[in-house]
Amino acid sequence: MAPTDETGQAAQNPSPFDTTPPTRPPAGGAAVPGARMPRWLPRAMVLAFTLYGVFQLGSWAFHQLIGLLINILIAFFLALAVEPAVSWMAARGMRRGFATGIVFLAVLIVSAGFVTLLSSMLAGQIIKMVEGFPDYLDSVINWINTHFHTELKRVDVQEGLLRSDWLRNYVQNSATGVLDVSAQVLGGLFQLLTIALFSFYFAADGPRLRRAICSVLPPARQAEVLRAWEIAVNKTGGYLYSRGLMALISGIAHYILLQFLGVPYAPVLAVWVGLVSQFIPTIGTYLAGALPMLIAFTVAPWYALWVLIFVVIYQQFENYMLQPKLTSKTVDIHPAVAFGSVIAGTALLGAVGALVAIPAVATLQAFLGAYVKRYDVTDDPRVHGHRGRGAGPGLLSRARRLWVRRPGGAPADVGEPGEGPS
Repeated sequence: MAPTDETGQAAQNPSPFDTTPPTRPPAGGAAVPGARMPRWLPRAMVLAFTLYGVFQLGSWAFHQLIGLLINILIAFFLALAVEPAVSWMAARGMRRGFATGIVFLAVLIVSAGFVTLLSSMLAGQIIKMVEGFPDYLDSVINWINTHFHTELKRVDVQEGLLRSDWLRNYVQNSATGVLDVSAQVLGGLFQLLTIALFSFYFAADGPRLRRAICSVLPPARQAEVLRAWEIAVNKTGGYLYSRGLMALISGIAHYILLQFLGVPYAPVLAVWVGLVSQFIPTIGTYLAGALPMLIAFTVAPWYALWVLIFVVIYQQFENYMLQPKLTSKTVDIHPAVAFGSVIAGTALLGAVGALVAIPAVATLQAFLGAYVKRYDVTDDPRVHGHRGRGAGPGLLSRARRLWVRRPGGAPADVGEPGEGPS
């Protein structure tokens, strides 16, 4: 038994080599007196707090600048769209800035002329509707009195409408919303000006911008950037070409209908339907069809119904037959991919995302296609959707086997002709 000292603990025998035995760690995980914090811990804490602060600052700045970033994205795609025309004029000796100004001026003149003509037409039709509203109201009242045996009068209807709370509330809300509408109009004009300026600079200084980007990249990366830029120009131009072609077809189809019904201003309405339905995503179809229906209503109420039916039928034809074919030919992406990219772009960036989703996905697909290694497909019937002969019994054969296995049925080893026992 080991000798103990006065405290009852075992006495520590000196080491035969005159060395001090190692000290045991304190019981219960207590800290050793005099222990210091690791030197890296304060610096790690400072670094963590710094990164968190930078992340919060970047997140706040991104949310504040999201509107500007979207405008720059739109301006970039517009610059890609006018790039072929600007490059064509610049290759023939014209200064690039002057060529860009000519292209933008032509677009501005065409847009302003179309908006002016459409506004005058719409104002004239509204005045005509207001002037002819009493006659139309009389015809509606006579029809109701004839079929329902009532004694309605136009004076009673007008007084009831003027004294209604709905009209009073509508007028008050319209009066208070004038300032909001004015602010939105001014904001929209400023946004259009911002997009136009960035588009002009991107198109006019395209070569300088490409040189600035390539100057910070190695030669191999420079070739990839220039190739991606060229693909983006081609795909954006192809997308606008397909949209323009669909706008032309839509305008011709609606012009034939409106001219057949005798609706006034049929050419202008046809151009309106073609442009708005193709270049305003998501709600463009409804905006495009509402104006022809309104003008047709001034001619005859039933004409508005015919226009509505034609718009719905043509929209289905365009969505399921015309648009997939043209988009797959000009942008070279699958119709399902085009439809999914529009949905994804709408979910991310709204109407802007729906507008730029297809050319962006087409550019990315064409660029990545050069780096994906492809192999020859084996000559297997299953590749073409045909089932092999040795793929197993068919549905009828398996159902017959289950039937013969029932109690009292045929023996279980009875199989189909040409098959072994089950």
